[in-house]
Amino acid sequence: MTGGLMIGQAAAFAGVTIKTVRHYHRLGLLDEPDRDTSGYRRYTSTDLLRLVQVRTLAEAGVPLTEIADLLDADPEHFAATVADVERRLTERITGLIARRDTLRRLADGDRALLPDRACVLLDRLAELGFGPAVVDSQREALVLAHALAPALFDGFLAQLERRLDDADYVKLWKRTWDALSWEPDDPRLDDLASEVADNLLTERAAMQTHAGTLFSSSDAATRYHLINDHRADEAPTATRLTALIEARLRAAGIQIPQQ
Repeated sequence: MTGGLMIGQAAAFAGVTIKTVRHYHRLGLLDEPDRDTSGYRRYTSTDLLRLVQVRTLAEAGVPLTEIADLLDADPEHFAATVADVERRLTERITGLIARRDTLRRLADGDRALLPDRACVLLDRLAELGFGPAVVDSQREALVLAHALAPALFDGFLAQLERRLDDADYVKLWKRTWDALSWEPDDPRLDDLASEVADNLLTERAAMQTHAGTLFSSSDAATRYHLINDHRADEAPTATRLTALIEARLRAAGIQIPQQ
């Protein structure tokens, strides 16, 4: 190539910026051409080929720190390195897709923090006639349960799914939410607590097994109350009703720790 190319021309022909060419020089990926009699560096076709090779590998995801060795490698090493870069890119793509999916789910608020199975359960609550306040409260409880007791979360969901198949339980749960408008010392809470406890105890064996597993660790009681007593300070009637139900379950032999 007679005369060679100025840096701006070389960059344009290779599809990069002058800043990128100079960056490649600093990293040792591209040798700086000698200066001509006018003091300008002139890029030959060999320089341009190297520049295109570096740009192509960089755009393909090869780290700049690895390009020099890769261009000087034998075919076997080149193929192995490219395969390793492909593996790393695949892992990054998988991670980015997961992030994208999470961002899309953020439109549903805390649902982004829950697995699909839990979200299906929340949708079912709405279908059964529970209002937005109930669904929101249950969603927050599920988020806490998923974070604080992940090993038991699937079992908890399974229990709740079975409960929602029980028409009597669904009616009782709706009544407990209606009861939140009562005063905390309303005597009707005692009868309601007994009905709820009796219904729960129809699955006594499953409850005992779940409780035994749930409260096996030293900090299990703390985790349980963080989940179960969420927003308790905002709903004194719900707090008293929960306490009454737990007292009846303890009396029946279900292991539930005291606050």
